[in-house]
Amino acid sequence: MKKSIKFIFSILFLYSAVSAQQKSTLVVVNNSSNLDRKEAIISIGWPAILKSDPKIDTANFKVINSATKEEVPFQLEHKGLLAIQNLLLQVSVKAKSKVELTILAGKASPVKAKTYARYVPERKDDFAWENDKVAFRMYGKALEKTSEDAYGIDFWTKSTSNLIINDRYKKNDYHKDHGDGLDYYTVGFTLGAGGMAPYIKDTVRYSGNYRSSKVLDNGPLRSTFQLTYDEWNAAGIKVNVTKTISIDAGSQLNKIENLYTYSSSGKLPVAIGLSTRNETAKKLLLDKTGVLGYWEPVHGNDGITGVGAVTLDPLQNAIDAPKQALGITAVKNNVPYVYYAGAAWNKADEITTETAWFNYLKNFQQELKSPLKVVVK
Repeated sequence: MKKSIKFIFSILFLYSAVSAQQKSTLVVVNNSSNLDRKEAIISIGWPAILKSDPKIDTANFKVINSATKEEVPFQLEHKGLLAIQNLLLQVSVKAKSKVELTILAGKASPVKAKTYARYVPERKDDFAWENDKVAFRMYGKALEKTSEDAYGIDFWTKSTSNLIINDRYKKNDYHKDHGDGLDYYTVGFTLGAGGMAPYIKDTVRYSGNYRSSKVLDNGPLRSTFQLTYDEWNAAGIKVNVTKTISIDAGSQLNKIENLYTYSSSGKLPVAIGLSTRNETAKKLLLDKTGVLGYWEPVHGNDGITGVGAVTLDPLQNAIDAPKQALGITAVKNNVPYVYYAGAAWNKADEITTETAWFNYLKNFQQELKSPLKVVVK
């Protein structure tokens, strides 16, 4: 009798243990907008996951689309901290519909790296980053006071979903297209592909190039890094800035969070800039609701680049200034300002016309205003 009771308790114990290990979490992603969301990156706070499954094994779980039974790519986001901050998922959700996902125990399939960022000391302190659509770089201290010096964000075209930064720097021949794109974009003394700087007395007040960098997360679905700058004099105002930039898989645009501190009172006027070319009829989108776009003239056999920027809040003004289009806004002292900026290349065969590019930017703003809603059960 005692042996039977012990056996029953053993079975119950094992059942309880297995049940605890196999606990699943339901995630519902709802798209209430009129736009299909294709391979969008969503972020779920890790505390919400822990609340549903306090014993989740971070090294042994996977995410399944409840309808298709296919695995969903994910990333544990740390934001430069030891503890996990968010669970990132890449999902597609049709307009006016929802998708249900299940988080359960099991070995997840490897996720192909679709984003990457790194400091490039071998190329005069460049900082370069990319995803499966586009690539960019910022210039460092070593480039200052040289013939190559430039201020804004540089754009590298690419026609492959593979990561190309390391290969291009290694070959040191990235101004020629070897089959996957090239760097033909000219930044010069402008804000390039969506940089920001103080705008005082109708003049852009540029900083020096960045001084230090820190990678906070590095793929596979999102890469985030910080760039810090030395204090500079902006028309009598002492200004400092730290820029936190992240790029998501599948996006043409970067998320840019700028934290300004400065010596004056009130708000600091700033400009978001898009470098323009010397042409008589520019293909510009200057929408003060918060959408800036420029479709460049064809650059010989290199193709056509489109650049753009999007804000969630309206701009004070949007103007076609010498050498660049500017979106004028203002930032508060020691309060982050977030906007989005990036580019496209017609020879990537996804966004091939001015209309397609401007529509992409407008839709991007609508997606910001109507984000996917996530519920963890």
